[in-house]
Amino acid sequence: MTEKTVLGDIGHVKLAVDLFTLGARLQFVESVTSVSRERLIKLYKELKGVSPPKGLLPFSTDWHMTWQANIHSSVFYNVYKFMLEQAGEDKLPALIKAYRLYVEQCAGQDDIPVLDFTRAATMVRFFDSGMLELVPCTHCGGLFVAHAHEHRHTTFACVLCRPPSRAGKTAKPAGPRKLRASSAGSSVALSFPEPLTALH
Repeated sequence: MTEKTVLGDIGHVKLAVDLFTLGARLQFVESVTSVSRERLIKLYKELKGVSPPKGLLPFSTDWHMTWQANIHSSVFYNVYKFMLEQAGEDKLPALIKAYRLYVEQCAGQDDIPVLDFTRAATMVRFFDSGMLELVPCTHCGGLFVAHAHEHRHTTFACVLCRPPSRAGKTAKPAGPRKLRASSAGSSVALSFPEPLTALH
């Protein structure tokens, strides 16, 4: 019995390390592990060298509707949905694996991840509570994050097919280039993996 408890504790500590490494906030890690808050704070300090950030978690769905954020959010959630429905993963492992794949997709295109882990986890909760849904673009067929029921009886053009007039016109950062799209051809560096656009 003692051995099982020790092994279980080790598993939760490893999970906490993985989540902190991905950028998870203390509140989220505390909610999905059995590790005490005090130990989590110590663990965070050991990993990051600083105290955990304070403040409220993201609470608005509107952030995911802006041009660049919508592209990244849609890529992530398509991967997460694939992990649930095709790979048979449970929700937490699907979240972790999908976020890692999303970050790898960005790195492969020399892009900076716009969606951090906290926003990704919060977005999953928005979907679970019926506040967000994936809507197929009537032009390209891709599935994009949208407010629930907003486009149910209308045609929907995604932010790639109809980007805003100033999309991609922000100043370049000093580091790796950020995701950008041209309003003429709607070209974008970060693309949907082939199997994921077909999910319904």
